[in-house]
Amino acid sequence: MAEQQDPGKVTRVLYHHRTQGKAVEGVHIRGVTDALRAEGVNVDIISLPGADPYVSPKAMSPTQQARSYMRWVSKLPEPLFELAELAYNAVAGWRILSYLRAHRDVGLIYERYSLFMFITVWIARLKKIPIILEVNDSATVYRVRPLFFLRLATWIERWVYRRADGLVFVSAVFRDRARAAHGEIAPAIITPNAANIDKFSFTDEQRDEARQRLKLEGSVVCGYLGAFVPWHAIDAFVHRIAERLADDAQLKLLLVGDGATYPAMKQYVEERGLSDRIVLTGRVPHDAVPGLLAAMDMAILPSAGDYTSPVKLFEFMACAIPPIAPDFEPIREVLVEDHTGWMFKAGDLDAAVQAVLERSRDRASLSRVGQAARAYIAAERQWRHNILQLLSFRAELIAKRSV
Repeated sequence: MAEQQDPGKVTRVLYHHRTQGKAVEGVHIRGVTDALRAEGVNVDIISLPGADPYVSPKAMSPTQQARSYMRWVSKLPEPLFELAELAYNAVAGWRILSYLRAHRDVGLIYERYSLFMFITVWIARLKKIPIILEVNDSATVYRVRPLFFLRLATWIERWVYRRADGLVFVSAVFRDRARAAHGEIAPAIITPNAANIDKFSFTDEQRDEARQRLKLEGSVVCGYLGAFVPWHAIDAFVHRIAERLADDAQLKLLLVGDGATYPAMKQYVEERGLSDRIVLTGRVPHDAVPGLLAAMDMAILPSAGDYTSPVKLFEFMACAIPPIAPDFEPIREVLVEDHTGWMFKAGDLDAAVQAVLERSRDRASLSRVGQAARAYIAAERQWRHNILQLLSFRAELIAKRSV
C-alpha cells in the first residue's frame, strides 16, 4: 500500500498515457502537467517508450523511438493491432509497479484513457491509490479505424469506467453517451479544454510583423489551425468559399497545418490562382503557432467531433480571435453567440461561408467579440482552472471514501 501522510493533499501525481504525445495530445498533456507543477505538485509521466511530450514538443511529433514502434504496430491487421494494444497492459503494468515501488508518496494516478487499457485501474485499486481517468476516446463513439474486438473493448471500458475513482469528460454529451452505453459509471466531472493566456499573447508590433511576413497587410484574415483531414472539412470549406472570395476583396484565408487532404487542396489553390488569397503554411512547430495566430482577425472551424472539445477553439479565443464554429453541443457549452464567437448549423458549410463573409465586413464586431473571448479564457478556461477543478474533484472523492 502506498504511504501518504496527508490523504487530503497531493504531493505527487503519476500521469500515464498511451498516446504518441504529439500535436494536440502533447499540448493537452503538457497543459495539465505544467499546471499541476505550477501548483507545487510533483508530476511524473509514464508513456510509450519515447513518447514523452516534453522530449520534442517543438517538432509536434514523437521521438524516433516512438515513431518506429507506432509505425510497426500501426501496419498490423486490425485484429493484431488491437491484440498488441491489449498486450501493452503487461508492459505498462510492470513499469507502473516499478515506479510505485520507488515512489511511496503518490496521491493520484491520472491516466489518459486508452482502449483496451485496464491495468492502471487494477493496480490503483490494489495499491489503494486514487485514480482518475481523463476520457478522450471510447469504444462507443464513431472511429475512423473501426474496432474488430468491439465487444471486448466495450467490456473492458465498462469495467474501468465503473472501477476508477473518477472520470473526466471534455463535454456533457460525451459523459451522457458513456452513461447510456455502460449504465452506472464512476463519479464524473466535465472539463472542456483550455489555453494559457501568457502563451497566446502578442504585441501590435508582432502582429504587424506577422501580417507583413505573410503578405496580409490591409486584409481581414480568416484563419484555420489544425489537421487537414476529411472529418475537419477544411478542404470542403475552401472549395465552397473559393467561388465567393471575389465578393469580398479584403478577405484572405490563412490555413495552418497539414494532413491527408492538404496536398490536393494545395494543388486546387494553385491551379485556380488563389495563392494570393489563400495562404497555406503547411505543418509548423507548435511554438510557431502564436506567431501565426497573431495575423488572424477571426477563425473558422468547419467541423469538429460532436462530442469533443477542440483545443484550437480555446487557443483562438485566448488570442482574442473570435471563432466561427459548428453548433455542436460541446461548442455551445463554451461559446456564447455574438459575445465570444459565432456558430452555424453543424454540417451546413454554406452557412459557414456566409458567416465568414458577413463577419469580414464588420471589423468592430471582430474586435468586440475577440476581446470578450479572451476575457472568458482568462477568467475561466486556462489550464490552471482545469487543474483546480481536478484537485477539488479528487478531494471530494477522498472525502467520500472516508465516510
